[in-house]
Amino acid sequence: MIFGKIDYINLLPFHVFLKGSSLPNSFKQSLEYKKGVPSELNFKLRRRKIDAAIISSVTSTHPLYKRLDVGIVAKKEVKSVLVKEGEYAKDPASASSNALAKVLHVKGKVIIGDRALKAYLQNPDAYVDLAKLWNERTKLPFVFARFCVTKDKRFYEKIAKQFVKKRIKIPRYILARYAKERGVSQEDILEYLKLISYEIGPKEKRALKLFLTKVKNLKE
Repeated sequence: MIFGKIDYINLLPFHVFLKGSSLPNSFKQSLEYKKGVPSELNFKLRRRKIDAAIISSVTSTHPLYKRLDVGIVAKKEVKSVLVKEGEYAKDPASASSNALAKVLHVKGKVIIGDRALKAYLQNPDAYVDLAKLWNERTKLPFVFARFCVTKDKRFYEKIAKQFVKKRIKIPRYILARYAKERGVSQEDILEYLKLISYEIGPKEKRALKLFLTKVKNLKE
C-alpha cells in the first residue's frame, strides 16, 4: 500500500491524523518518500507508481480511480489559490487551480500552496482569491482535490471515514516546525485551516459537478 502525500499546510490535519493512527509504521514511513505537489501525484497515480492520493479534482474523474468522499474543500475564501492579474501563467503544481482560473475568466499568474498563502498574508490586495470568487458567483464551496485510489479501496475508505469523524489537534511542536519551514506564523496557520474542510458531502458534490461541467464546456 503506497500513499502519495501532498506536503502543504492544507493537509496538515490529515498528516497529523495518520501519524497518530495505529497504521503500520512501514506505511507511515513511506509517506515521506512518496510526497509531491498535486500535479506530480496526479501523474504517479495515473502511472500506478502509488496506490492512492488526494489528487486534483479536475483529474479525479478518470475511470481507473475509485473516488472517496474526502478531499480538500474551500468553504468560501482560501487564501492559498490565487491569481496575480496580468500576463497569464499556469502554476505547474496544480491542475484544478489552473482550470478554475479559466472557468472564472481571471487572467494572470496562478499561484498555489504554502508560498501563495505567505504571499497573500503579506499583501492580500495584490491577488484574486479564486475560491472566494467562485463562492461569490455560485454560492458553493470549491473542491480542489479528492481522495482517489486504484487498489485497496476498503483500507483507504476506512482511513477516510475515521479522519472526517475525528477532531484533530495539531501538536505545538509540529505547528512550530511548519511555521518555521513555510514562513507563516502559527496563528496564521490555525486561522487558515479554519477555511478548509475535508468531507465531500452533497453540497460539495454539487459544486464539483458544476465545476467539471464548466471545464468540459471550455474544451468544446
